[in-house]
Amino acid sequence: MSLLSKRNPQLAEGEGDEVGGALSDLVVSRTKKRRKDQLGAEEVKEMKKLEDFLFGSLQPVEFGKGGKDNYLAEPEKDVEENGAATFFLDNSAGTLEPLYFENAELSGRGENEEVTKQRKAVWFDEEEEKTQINISGVNRLRKLRKEEDETFISGSEYVARARTYHAKLNRGTDWAHRDSKSRGDGFLDDSSSDEENGEVVVHDHDDSDALGNILRSNEDLVVKSKEKLLPGLLEYSGLGEANREDMCKSTVTSVQFHRNGQLLLTAGLDRRLRFFQIDGKRSTKIESIFLDDCPIRKASFLPNGTQVIIAGRRKFFYCFDVMEAKVDRIGPLVGREEKSLEVFEVSPDSSTVAFVGNEGYILLVSTKTKELIGTLKMNGNARALAFADDGRYLLSHGGDGHVYHWDLRTRSCIHKAVDEGCINGTALCTSPNGKLFATGSDSGIVNVYNREKFIGGVKTPIKAIENLTTKVDFLKFNNDAQILAICSHTGKRSLKLIHVPSFTAFSNWPPVGRNPNNSSMPHYPWCLDFSPGGGFMAVGDATGKVLLYKLHHYHRA
Repeated sequence: MSLLSKRNPQLAEGEGDEVGGALSDLVVSRTKKRRKDQLGAEEVKEMKKLEDFLFGSLQPVEFGKGGKDNYLAEPEKDVEENGAATFFLDNSAGTLEPLYFENAELSGRGENEEVTKQRKAVWFDEEEEKTQINISGVNRLRKLRKEEDETFISGSEYVARARTYHAKLNRGTDWAHRDSKSRGDGFLDDSSSDEENGEVVVHDHDDSDALGNILRSNEDLVVKSKEKLLPGLLEYSGLGEANREDMCKSTVTSVQFHRNGQLLLTAGLDRRLRFFQIDGKRSTKIESIFLDDCPIRKASFLPNGTQVIIAGRRKFFYCFDVMEAKVDRIGPLVGREEKSLEVFEVSPDSSTVAFVGNEGYILLVSTKTKELIGTLKMNGNARALAFADDGRYLLSHGGDGHVYHWDLRTRSCIHKAVDEGCINGTALCTSPNGKLFATGSDSGIVNVYNREKFIGGVKTPIKAIENLTTKVDFLKFNNDAQILAICSHTGKRSLKLIHVPSFTAFSNWPPVGRNPNNSSMPHYPWCLDFSPGGGFMAVGDATGKVLLYKLHHYHRA
């Protein structure tokens, strides 16, 4: 106590009150600060949880970091004899969470969430079972049919199908439900599923209350995974430009999905190869590679996803190693004088690349050694190639109007026949199961054949498709061969999607609109690809855009 306080006790008492008040204010301020910090931490935690629900928490993987464990990193630059670099990597996008591993683990999603519980129905309408609804007589209800000739269904079945259709069109709001189970794949239902013999068997999350949940739900216990795609109208949604972060400065000549369905490759005449991460909500640019001396006419993943073959109108081609982020220049091929290797196909077993050569020659190059391992010779000029039966057979089409079947084990032609009505063949493709193949000609006619019957002597096509009037430049089957895309480069809207079971064109494709700047309309389409699960479709056009679409019939990317 100070000397002044000893002399004046009242002053000492007042001084004590002031000190006590100051200490009290300090304690209150510290308490408020702690509460504020706690609230701030809880708010940040809640925001992080919401972001995980919205976008997922993905493990960042960089190009080429760590050798084989990561995919793409800064490579050692290829230097020509004059010391100039022939390519460089554009890392401006930074580390943006690419997904290259097919079995990449999704971290931080739904670890501490509650198990989904279904509530009991408040009441049950007995009239629903007695009511019969005609779903074929009303145009807006035809989309609910499971079979083409289906007419009447019960009221309860109508309600179930309407709810299922609504859920299929509105998949992005599950994060708003408190008790919803976070999922790794946006195309799957909340319940877990196993695939057995082409069927998806639905299991409930809570085994202890499984019987009660089954009785409370009107969902099917077994859902067929391979439903028939109905003709007429194609259910799809436009998702905008997949390459909006880095548009091509010229024509997009190649688009292709990686085998994991989440990585999209684009290439164009601006000499750039780009990679984008696709999830249906945003398309993030991952990497860009510039090739100084090769406008890219075609780029394609190997089916195993480890390499990208890049070619143009040059006597050499490039190979991009996805694992090491390294670009190698291959060629010219020994003993060959081809000045262009722009047309090629990769075998399904990733062992061989077949290039179209001069004067009817087909060049076979090993993907391991990058050396010429054999040649095949057609009578006319070769213009289109397609593999079948896991790479054991090769089909070729060209200037003499014949379709050749080659056995690559003996490297001999096992069958040759005329493509009906064709003078100059321009396009060729086979279905994923190898049972069908389609040919295109400069007259715009597309013929679809049964490959087994064609080899057996039946020269008549199953169907001659006449929806195009100009040269057919591109053909592509989707993953289950229910859709065939046919395309001509010379028409502004010359891209048609054909329903293969009925061989009729979908009437609502391509999109119709008066606005020339409509982001969902392809202008002079050039290339197309379907994702491995069929859920996405990407279309590249002459304006440098890669338009992305969601096909609602398919639940997986």
